[in-house]
Amino acid sequence: MRALCAAICLLAMPAWADGIEPLAGWAVYSSGKGYESLVEDTKAAVKENGLIVVTQAGPTKAAASRGITIPGNRVIGAFNNDYAVRVLETSTNAMIEAPIRFYVTEEKDGTATLSYKTPSFVFAPYTDEGGEALREIAAELDAKFQAVAERAVK
Repeated sequence: MRALCAAICLLAMPAWADGIEPLAGWAVYSSGKGYESLVEDTKAAVKENGLIVVTQAGPTKAAASRGITIPGNRVIGAFNNDYAVRVLETSTNAMIEAPIRFYVTEEKDGTATLSYKTPSFVFAPYTDEGGEALREIAAELDAKFQAVAERAVK
């Protein structure tokens, strides 16, 4: 499973903000899109791939209302009830990680980057409890999150 996670991360790392190396377990996709466009396209891709946008949060608009300008920054939590039920069948503790989050950040050049911690990385601490079933769910979610990211940045 670690090899699969590493392979997904390596395939998904065209860039990282400001040239900093990505953290272990992260998948990072640069795009030529602007921030607002990538946020909307990410939400659409989540839906297209059978997940639901469960949460959204970001400091950009709140900072602007205080007269502070910061780059676009949005966290989008995605999951669905089918996965929630399946995860709970393997590990009650693992559900603390749901929804799993995408992170859209605006770059200095006006483009935006989409990144996320891979689901297999997020659920790894719970695999002793959740076993092979949880690893399989995480692998399914790895594929879904990769499909979301590839569609969103396209």
